[in-house]
Amino acid sequence: MEQPAHGEEPAGAAGDAAETLDHPLPEGVRRRVVALVADAFGGLTVAELPAPLRQYARFTASRRAKFAGNAMAAALDSDPLFRQRIGERLKQGQPELAGAVETGTPPAAADPVDVAAAAYVLRPPGWVKLVAAAGEEALRVDAERADEAGRRELERLREELAAARDRSRDETEQLRRDLETARKEAESLHRKLRSAQSDVKRGEAALRRFQGEMETARAEAAAQVSSAESESRRLKARLGEVEAALEASRRTAREGRSVEDMRLRLLLDTVLDAAQGLRRELALPPVSMHPADTVDAVEPGRMSPKDIAARALSETDPALLDQLLALPQAHLVVDGYNVTKTGYPTMPLEKQRLRLLGSLSALAARSGAEVTCVFDGAELAAPVLLAPPRGVRVLFSKPGVTADELIRQLVRAEPPGRPVVVVSTDREVADGVAKAGARPVASALLLKRLSRLS
Repeated sequence: MEQPAHGEEPAGAAGDAAETLDHPLPEGVRRRVVALVADAFGGLTVAELPAPLRQYARFTASRRAKFAGNAMAAALDSDPLFRQRIGERLKQGQPELAGAVETGTPPAAADPVDVAAAAYVLRPPGWVKLVAAAGEEALRVDAERADEAGRRELERLREELAAARDRSRDETEQLRRDLETARKEAESLHRKLRSAQSDVKRGEAALRRFQGEMETARAEAAAQVSSAESESRRLKARLGEVEAALEASRRTAREGRSVEDMRLRLLLDTVLDAAQGLRRELALPPVSMHPADTVDAVEPGRMSPKDIAARALSETDPALLDQLLALPQAHLVVDGYNVTKTGYPTMPLEKQRLRLLGSLSALAARSGAEVTCVFDGAELAAPVLLAPPRGVRVLFSKPGVTADELIRQLVRAEPPGRPVVVVSTDREVADGVAKAGARPVASALLLKRLSRLS
């Protein structure tokens, strides 16, 4: 069947114009019309839809009815071609109802709302009367339903009222019984209150009696305290007399002992004066030599850490460090970060410390020398948590003090003549400890010696 182009006025449009509603559609009829349009909407192409409705083409029927209801009703009323297409979909979906409405003889068993909605869409001759009649019938049905609902609601309210009266009667009886129980409890409480009041009065009398007894006891206690204080003063006076007598006896004993001490001291002075007189009489010279000093022989020269370098060893030979540590009571002081940043600078500081201290522990165990390792602690945010290895003393400089200064303090603290070896590549440190009597060696020499331990 050829459809007229959108915008052309289809056949029957003149008849539609002759018949118009003089009042708005009843709400029930309007909802049914919107539902019919929403159901038939999906059978049309986008080109067949009025421009305002094309945005709802992909919506479901329920969503179209919800969001585009007003737009579909307006398009159905103002666009005859759209209304004709919806009518054709209605004829295909409900042919019997559509045919009966077009002939003007709707079935008596049909829902008046469905008849009015179909007449509004198809608009056969006399459709206004059909819509008005169906609307009146729908209003009548709604009124009957409302009346029936009102009757049912009235009946329900009557039943609720009767039930409420029964509950009220039961509650009133229960309240009467509760009131009687409360009255009895109140009488019992009154009796208990009177008994309690009597107990309170007896308690007050006992309290007054007890307070009198307390006053008597307090007076007796005050008299006893006064007597005790008098006895205490007498005993203190007696104690003072005894202490004075004891001190007098001690003074007498000391005086007797002083006489004896004086006699002994006088005798000792006499003996010493006699010895001094004998020394002067003999005119003996003071003893400055021992018998062994008179034997003619060649004595060995004393070796110091500075003399080790004169034994034909290179400054980079690890044997030089072994000879230095072999000196009696040798003390090895290590500039920690100077050595680690020379030997393994890419490692984190914590691992540098652990590696150096482990190697120094092995060196201390092998050489028997005292080993002290100094690290710069000026930039530390908190003290380093470290378990020093066996045989190695670990020190961090205080804030404001460099590791170099701490090394110089350690060297100055040693007694003159003790072999002290300082490991550092820092020229300023080496010169400073050399002036203090220590033997500086390079960090590379210590690293070579430690590599032989591993």
